Amino acid sequence: MPRRRVVATLGILLVAALAVTAFTDAARSGEGQAARASLTLIAPAAAGGGWDLVAREGQQAMRTGNIVNTVQVVNIPGAAGTIGLNQLAGLTGQGTTMMVTGTVMLGGISQSGSAISMQDTTPIARLAEDFEVIAVPAESPFRTFDDFVQAWAANPAAVPIGGGSAGGIDHMVAAQMAQAAGVPVETVQYTAHAGGGELTLSLLSTAAGTVGVGISGYNDFADLVDSGQLRVLAVVAPERLAGIDAPTMTELGLPEVDLVNWRGLVAPQGITDAQRTELEQIVREMVATESWSEAVERNRWVRSEIYGEDFEEFLVEEQGRIDALLEELGL
Repeated sequence: MPRRRVVATLGILLVAALAVTAFTDAARSGEGQAARASLTLIAPAAAGGGWDLVAREGQQAMRTGNIVNTVQVVNIPGAAGTIGLNQLAGLTGQGTTMMVTGTVMLGGISQSGSAISMQDTTPIARLAEDFEVIAVPAESPFRTFDDFVQAWAANPAAVPIGGGSAGGIDHMVAAQMAQAAGVPVETVQYTAHAGGGELTLSLLSTAAGTVGVGISGYNDFADLVDSGQLRVLAVVAPERLAGIDAPTMTELGLPEVDLVNWRGLVAPQGITDAQRTELEQIVREMVATESWSEAVERNRWVRSEIYGEDFEEFLVEEQGRIDALLEELGL
């Protein structure tokens, strides 16, 4: 293995080890304390991504609403969130920790064949829906989504597409688009990235081999769209997103491209009914704050709150749907 690759691999392992150590220390600091006194929110991804954004917006809402005395966010990136999921599974009975989850994690569980699943957590709440966009650099020859599809269908290998984890929602959206556009899924040149920051760097790079089309949650691209460095070709949402001049997949005649990236919170397995009730109440108070309402509007989310057993049933159904979709798409 080349020395550069060895160094990069060691660096990734070191970051992961430090994240796990920080998480363990944070979890221990909450032992014996009520969630109102000290709460840890796990973002199972690197800083700057969608899960991290949800965790930090939640942290801010809890602080400004005086809901929890001390709220800390711990990032545990890797493997479509399943590294964070495995860490959470080791905190049986710990009622002062919650983890952000969503569609990507269900794809990661399915792809990896993980022995740990959402059934090894205590579902607390689904919070909101976050929508995918297809974006290109400002200087891209693709001025419209149809421009992109025509070039893609003519030569899929010449149009590499970038997104998040392999098997995650970005990858599934790419495969859905391919099916709908008549592009053989197996010919899609998809490049997985560790997060939105890495993806945007790849999109804006002029180096050979970088991607020319990106798929991610809108907020991963928002600043670069606002500054004119990226252009949105389409949104995967039931309606156009406020302030974004880009058509929906339904408008483009591709209603079957319909994956929504919901966001939610789960706690460790084995917590008491009282602990679960307390965490649910904390979340109910969080989403009632002005801070959270502003976050929903700013990030162009759509509220979709369900709690407890309703969320638990949703997770079972959603995991089945994602498993079937991945199989159908051949991912």
